[in-house]
Amino acid sequence: MSSIDQAVDAAFEPLRGRPGIDRVAAVVSNLADYGLIWVLLAGLKARRRGPDRRRAVVALATAGFSSLLVSRVVKAAVERQRPEDHLEASVRTPTSSSFPSGHTLAAFCTAFVLGDSEAGTAANVGFAAAVAASRVHLRAHHPTDVIGGAVIGSVLGLGLRPIVDVVTPGSVGRRGRRRRGGRGMRPAEVVLQQL
Repeated sequence: MSSIDQAVDAAFEPLRGRPGIDRVAAVVSNLADYGLIWVLLAGLKARRRGPDRRRAVVALATAGFSSLLVSRVVKAAVERQRPEDHLEASVRTPTSSSFPSGHTLAAFCTAFVLGDSEAGTAANVGFAAAVAASRVHLRAHHPTDVIGGAVIGSVLGLGLRPIVDVVTPGSVGRRGRRRRGGRGMRPAEVVLQQL
């Protein structure tokens, strides 16, 4: 693991200390702190009553609770020390053990669970990858902490997504189309689906 950490850390080193890049990394990391960005996204998805609101709320709650629980259990079991020299940035100082990256785990889990279309999921995963990179850039975690968080979060999110889809029938499905049966569909959408 140390060779992976050293290689990835060396790749990030030329970018550290550049005010613009450091600032972007801090903003991305802060947006992921306590799931702020995911709460905002779920709020946008839940702006109208109906099955999509229900799915957004259930997805956010499921991803948030599950990722927090899994992260705490694994952190307590591993108890890895964080990198010694953190980059000076206006982000919350982490106090828990380093493996896995909780920000990254929660970001990837929520990215998959909250995504209700292929494009939406891809955008979510892109942001989760930015969160992972920000945690390495800021030296809040070793690179393998972030890789572990991404893997655990992805597996957890991919496992929870079908459960959320079953619990919230009638919401937008995996391909961004309403599920069969027309529940929650406008009459024009029902006609277009039958064509």
